[in-house]
Amino acid sequence: MDSPAAASLDLATARALLEWQMELGADTPVGDTPVNRYETAPVPPKGNSGPVPAPVPAAPTQDVDAVAAARAAASGTATLAELAEAQAAYDLCDLKKGAKNFVFADGNPEARVMVIGEAPGRDEDLEGRPFVGRAGQLLDRMFAAIGLSRTSPDPAGALYITNVLPWRPPGNRDPEAAEIAMMLPFVTRHVELADPDFVVLMGNTPCAAILHQPGIMRLRGNWTEALGKPVLPMTHPAYLLRNPAAKREAWADLLSLKARLGGTA
Repeated sequence: MDSPAAASLDLATARALLEWQMELGADTPVGDTPVNRYETAPVPPKGNSGPVPAPVPAAPTQDVDAVAAARAAASGTATLAELAEAQAAYDLCDLKKGAKNFVFADGNPEARVMVIGEAPGRDEDLEGRPFVGRAGQLLDRMFAAIGLSRTSPDPAGALYITNVLPWRPPGNRDPEAAEIAMMLPFVTRHVELADPDFVVLMGNTPCAAILHQPGIMRLRGNWTEALGKPVLPMTHPAYLLRNPAAKREAWADLLSLKARLGGTA
């Protein structure tokens, strides 16, 4: 409703006042009731108008200690079969994802001599047994020369063979320190369960893992003690294939092992 003052104005006066307001810059008519032009209309709720549940905080992530998990898995085994099953089920080593087969061991578990190599190669990954390629064939000939064989049923003349890593590293690269650390509890338990009289470490990786000393050319041929066993470091057969002249030193190491076994050099 118009105010009494506005109703008493004639048309000419009202028009003059309006034009004067427009000259002053007014461009919006204002009524008698004040209007809050900054107020926004309320937004109606969508769907259910009930209370909005509070967000659930994300559970804190915890880093898994891969070595501790391996130690727990290995220590819980009482037989070689249980150890193989526990190691095959271990999922914290990325090498497992790219390997075709799990390579545990070969030979006679009751053998007096246990050979520990580095890791499966292409042939071993395909077949699922350690030392079956050219290096493995040379290894068989080397130990056969002192009367030992992985196929012998007699523990006195048998070999038991495994590797530090049960899965092939991509491209046959050298095992990484973290991979060695994860597998060491399984290797340690493997030696405890097999309980050989002597352990032969073939190459740098088992020496780094068990003796905590790399440098096979310096270590080879020198008997030491580890894991409660007499240990003999030897050059890997793959190295001997690349360096035939080194076979003379390997033969000397084999004769040293034969002497320890009670044979004649």
